[in-house]
Amino acid sequence: MQARRSIRLPIALAIAMIVMLVALTVGWVMLAVRSAMQDSGFSGLYWTLLTVGAVFFALILAGVVIYLVLSIKAINISRRQSNFIDSVTHELKSPIASLKLYLQTLTRRQISQQEQADFYRSMLEDVDRLDQLINHVLDAARLEKPRHEVQQLVPLDQLLKACAEEICSRHRVPQKTIQMDLHSCSVQASEVDLELVFRNLLDNAVKYAGDPPQVQVSLTQTPDRERISVRVSDNGRGIPRKSRSKVFGRFVRLGTELEREQPGLGLG
Repeated sequence: MQARRSIRLPIALAIAMIVMLVALTVGWVMLAVRSAMQDSGFSGLYWTLLTVGAVFFALILAGVVIYLVLSIKAINISRRQSNFIDSVTHELKSPIASLKLYLQTLTRRQISQQEQADFYRSMLEDVDRLDQLINHVLDAARLEKPRHEVQQLVPLDQLLKACAEEICSRHRVPQKTIQMDLHSCSVQASEVDLELVFRNLLDNAVKYAGDPPQVQVSLTQTPDRERISVRVSDNGRGIPRKSRSKVFGRFVRLGTELEREQPGLGLG
């Protein structure tokens, strides 16, 4: 439904420009006939048609500009969605192929107990990867829908610690990878939304940090306790300045999908 609504506006705009162009052409033909007749009795009609024609011409010009802007946005959205489909396909195909290989090996040959334990652990990791992928897509769909989240008093320092432990475990890095400078602090908010934000933020920080990854998390509060600031920094190469305003858009990932070194969907 949203895609259909986004298409209606360019179509309606194109039809309106065509109608105005036809009206403008007819009006100027009448002006040409008036000039040929050299009849002073048509002076009022002449200036009326001239004014209307100039207004129509200006509207057509503005419509063309707006139509061009909408077309560029549609092309950008199409590219983002194409990248999203490519990334989802890759993220689904890799763990499924891995699971298939492990299962085929287990059913076709005898292996030691240690190898079986390693295979089961790897398969659980692949299943967890698929589960995370599905959760990311569901979270993105949930945020698009109107909802009424119940806000509550959330201990922000504890939430950050829990997110950091989860991310370190997911990326198999030591817990000390994420250094935290926190103090006891609570905010009135939706715990689900806060967890989603900081989990994605810390995940990207570790994912795109240097080698070895080093992430710093600090929490500060103004003296009046009205404003809280959470700062996350890493030792990665960072985001190019010209691209910083783009990364918050849906489906946006810098570069091309086939050249990426890190997994992801562009939904964070």
